[in-house]
Amino acid sequence: MNFKSKIILLLLAFSCSLVNAQFVKKHGQLSVKGTQLVDKNQKPIVLRGVSFGWHSMWPRFYNEKAVDWLKKDFNCNIVRAALGIEIGQHAYIKEPEFSKEKLEAVIKGAIKSDIYVIIDWHSHNVNLKEAKEYFDEISKKYGKYPNVIYEVFNEPDYETWPEVKAYAEEVIKVIRANDPDNIILVGSPRWDQDVNLPAADPIKGYDNLMYTMHFYAATHQKELRDRTDEAIKSGLPIFISESAGMEASGDGPMNYTAWQEYIDWMEERKLSWITWSISDKDETCSMLKTSASSEGSWKDEDLKESALKTRELLRKYNNRN
Repeated sequence: MNFKSKIILLLLAFSCSLVNAQFVKKHGQLSVKGTQLVDKNQKPIVLRGVSFGWHSMWPRFYNEKAVDWLKKDFNCNIVRAALGIEIGQHAYIKEPEFSKEKLEAVIKGAIKSDIYVIIDWHSHNVNLKEAKEYFDEISKKYGKYPNVIYEVFNEPDYETWPEVKAYAEEVIKVIRANDPDNIILVGSPRWDQDVNLPAADPIKGYDNLMYTMHFYAATHQKELRDRTDEAIKSGLPIFISESAGMEASGDGPMNYTAWQEYIDWMEERKLSWITWSISDKDETCSMLKTSASSEGSWKDEDLKESALKTRELLRKYNNRN
């Protein structure tokens, strides 16, 4: 890269950081209007950012400085903190206090950086008792901040929609007792693919609920977009809380054409999207190399292919808010 190109990239990064300098202060309390996420002025808003990997396996990245770097360098206006419930050395069910400390470092970092943050119960199984206890505590502590979004069930795998719905209703009730306003995200069966099921039988009695759809562009094709379109047409608000450009395994080659098709589709519909993940595993979806510092300040040589493309997309599209 020549000197002129480096200067252009530095100027772009600087202009991006200015756009998101006071993002939550500008947009404030989020809500759902019809199927659209809107800001405090009832204007459509699109949140775009990245998800940290499972806290239980990559806790070193769960700190305020990493959040600040993702805002400044990647131009994130949102991050997602993935609370690993059962998997990993530091899983929540094994080390709850350590887990809460790590999640709260990211939450505090997002509040300090004035961006939004998803508190993600990152599990594929129903853990109702533990989920109610956690979301009761965390919503009491952070529910007063408009930065916060709750994701109550990351990716149900083999649970039926009635099972997921019953679980979500119990957790939503707990959150709403402490926090009447902030957005709550609900997963759907088959790894957030079967959005047609909640579309046919949505949760009722609560405001500001959205439903998550996840895609990996090299695996999930137009059929998933069509299914999601039908769900939106029926009145279901959708939030893409996890996505990327490789295969659903998290590995394999990047498919930039298929990923851009999803980006274009999301942008046309003003759907918010999060890319997976800030971690340093030897796989395509892990954005960082093991050389990457725990606290940001990453050089290009610390970033893998997915990170470089994600940063490019975020710098481009987050300038539009």
